[in-house]
Amino acid sequence: MSDTLIGILSFPALLGLIFLRVPIGLAMFLAGLVGLVLVTGDTTIPLARLKSETYTTFASYSLSIIPMFLLMGHFATLGGMSQALFKAAEGWLGHRKGGVAMAAVGACAGFGAICGSSLATAATMSRVALPEMRRYGYAGGFSTATLAAGGTLGILIPPSVVLVIYAILTEQNIAKLFLAAFIPGIIAALGYVAVISIYVRLYPEAAGTRPRVNYGDRMRALAAVWPVLLVFGLVVGGIYAGWFTPTEGAAVGAMGTGIIAWVNGGLTWATLGESFTVTAKSTAMIFFIVLGAAFYNGFLALTQVPQEIAGWVVGQGFSPWVVLAFILVFYLLLGCLMDSLSMILLTIPIFWPVMQGLDFGFVSLIELQGSKLAELIASGAEVAPALLAEAQASLAQGIELTRDQLRELGIRGATEGALDRINTERVAIWFGILVLIVVEVGLITPPVGMNLFIINAMDRDTPMSETYRAVLFFVASDILRVIVLAAFPIITLVLIPF
Repeated sequence: MSDTLIGILSFPALLGLIFLRVPIGLAMFLAGLVGLVLVTGDTTIPLARLKSETYTTFASYSLSIIPMFLLMGHFATLGGMSQALFKAAEGWLGHRKGGVAMAAVGACAGFGAICGSSLATAATMSRVALPEMRRYGYAGGFSTATLAAGGTLGILIPPSVVLVIYAILTEQNIAKLFLAAFIPGIIAALGYVAVISIYVRLYPEAAGTRPRVNYGDRMRALAAVWPVLLVFGLVVGGIYAGWFTPTEGAAVGAMGTGIIAWVNGGLTWATLGESFTVTAKSTAMIFFIVLGAAFYNGFLALTQVPQEIAGWVVGQGFSPWVVLAFILVFYLLLGCLMDSLSMILLTIPIFWPVMQGLDFGFVSLIELQGSKLAELIASGAEVAPALLAEAQASLAQGIELTRDQLRELGIRGATEGALDRINTERVAIWFGILVLIVVEVGLITPPVGMNLFIINAMDRDTPMSETYRAVLFFVASDILRVIVLAAFPIITLVLIPF
């Protein structure tokens, strides 16, 4: 049996372990371990690899961002930020038809900006919003579906733990991925609000009404969310301003939310210890999945399966858009069976080489040279007028500048090699956001949407079937958003410089 065939057969074996309810991290580890034994014909090499793989995986400095973001989210809950966000949004939207549900989505978006975890966002906002929605006569299925969908904003609106893992796997800039997620995140929140508006018109009995809040109370509620704005501005703004790295920003955010929670009385010695314990357990779970994925992906790399698949796809001459559509549909189906982090860790090492081999042509050499020339002019550098005019005329006519012209102008980073790097980076960022969205859809897709079970566990009186029916409206919104972002990559990439 060839090494490639062993690698291919490992997929059904891995899925079989998952269906037998073996934890995903352990399943990937066992598949990788057995596969390495079969490929090498020896047990000493896999055991030696286990020692080295463990060290190289967890020696990554970037992974330290994960416990910091998890701790930041827990401190934010203790600090009452989730309640403040919901009360502020409810004050401005609650009197509208479906307004309390819209407020819950808005609060989820705000909390996601300081949390980074979908499950934590869903669980936290459910404790805050579900009692209010019951109080004003909202149907159980509609309430739980709204909160399950709103919770998915936790991994889309930066900071995002899943985006950090994706950045590590594809060796991309974490800050640029966070920046690219902003507009899709806003579109997601607005899409959910639109779904709520449509749903309550189709089913008027699903949502009650609440009294209008006067403007004085609205402004006081809005002023109470300043800690959220402060932390978000400090962390995200500090990262983009270059004050600190994403990892340092996560530590600053954890410290900031911790101080706010202490000032508000939510952080005591007892809750501090509990916060560390919860964060440690969540981090250990994530890291074990990361280790299992690293071991399994190392085995796949040895069998050359990802490279063989990438070479086969490129050799077939398929349109890049057809390949992308197939991958996204695969994620939608897989999302019915697996959690988001496991999907990312399992599939990105296979799909990313395929995407790298496809030409989406986001940036042309003429566009790159024109951008560099504009930067040169804006910098005020001294350039011979005749040389500058000649370069501008060439680009206007669609003629690429020669190496001699680039050298005389003093322009760097406008060669074919630089163009390939830029296009690869843009494909990675755009593909990462698309994957994040379809993975997010998997969190609310029946029958195994993780957010659905989290919310249902907090509202035992609502049958899961009612939640399933209502959540399909939100799933439709997500699929429409994926289509739009795939068809118009500029929406995702507009904020990313060359």
